Amino acid sequence: MEVNLISTFAEFKELKNIDRPTLMSVLEDIFRTQLARMYGDADNFDIIINIDKGDISIIRNRTVVETVEDPNKEISLEEVQKIDDSYEVGEEYPEEVPMSTFGRRGILNLRQNLSSRITDIEKGNLYRKYVDKVGDILVGEVYQAWKKEVLVMDEDGNELVLPKSEQIPFTDPAHKGDFFRKGDTVKAVITSVEMKNNTPVITLSRTSNLFVERLFEQEVPEIFDGLITIKKVVRKPGERAKVAVESYDERIDPVGACVGVKGSRIHGIVRELQGENIDIISWTTNTQLLVQRALSPAKISAIRIDEESKSIHIDLEASELALAIGKGGSNILLAEQLSGYKIDVYRLGDQSQEDEEDVMLDDFSDEIDQWIIDSLKQMGCDTAKSVLALPTEEVMQRADLEEETVLEVQRILRAEFEN
Repeated sequence: MEVNLISTFAEFKELKNIDRPTLMSVLEDIFRTQLARMYGDADNFDIIINIDKGDISIIRNRTVVETVEDPNKEISLEEVQKIDDSYEVGEEYPEEVPMSTFGRRGILNLRQNLSSRITDIEKGNLYRKYVDKVGDILVGEVYQAWKKEVLVMDEDGNELVLPKSEQIPFTDPAHKGDFFRKGDTVKAVITSVEMKNNTPVITLSRTSNLFVERLFEQEVPEIFDGLITIKKVVRKPGERAKVAVESYDERIDPVGACVGVKGSRIHGIVRELQGENIDIISWTTNTQLLVQRALSPAKISAIRIDEESKSIHIDLEASELALAIGKGGSNILLAEQLSGYKIDVYRLGDQSQEDEEDVMLDDFSDEIDQWIIDSLKQMGCDTAKSVLALPTEEVMQRADLEEETVLEVQRILRAEFEN
């Protein structure tokens, strides 16, 4: 049992990388606690620890007296002289306490306390290590892949969590999203470090906007050096991201620097994001110009800003609508997030009698659910004829509606003109 106890702290010292002063302090504390339980007080004990050799010596110091009142701190002259007759009253008599004094149960208790204290120290060290790294990129190895989360191990064998909600989702065959197996290498950003039930929980993310920022810092030296700054990142993970950048050096083109020669820099980031489309935009404080850049390559015919309602009215030719809206409205949604304005898109057309006879979608609210009307308006169709002018498949894809729903909407709209 004594050997097992000594090997315990030697093992932790070697494997857990606990510094020498901390380990010695913990050992002394647990022995004093145990001695206090046994003798009532441990102030008169010296605990000598040799970590390198794995030795522990415990010395109890008692004062030589004629009559003993406190057996823990005093020893009679008669008893001492049986051992060594050179001691006199008033002198201090040191006596080594063998490990066997603790008994089997006591040594088990010591070992358990040591393991528990060392574990607590390790948890504290792990928390302090990672709480200062929130926002940093981490590269680890997948240890276990479950349905709701992936367990990642760092280079020191510490466990980190990548929840399913923080993994890049599957959106379409071109954007397959994240899929991890045991042994895979994973790169993610550290988003939070929390203590739960006295255990540090380190959470990673691949969907965070911060992850995109850190990838750009790694791939673009000008960003890392501070010559180019990322003003804002907005993204729909797995589909599209918009990154607004600004250069502090007039000689440096921020967009060109981020893209790299023949796309060398941006391609690495896109691969890491599972094919996510990335639009790099030159930042400007001019809201109108920023929105035009955000909706590029769509050409805006007219734009009007309402500062009071924080909204923007945009007129587009019918041929530009799809470019501006984007798949499932992702392009215009990200443009709204980037600019901070609500963007309303309107289709331009000939002012013919046919257009004058068109009917606004809102007029069908008694027959078509409002959320369906909103989905159609998000894709740039605000009238009945603008919807009927598009193929069924295109409406399904751009408005993210089921075929049955689109067919029913088309039937209702056609019935209006037939009547």
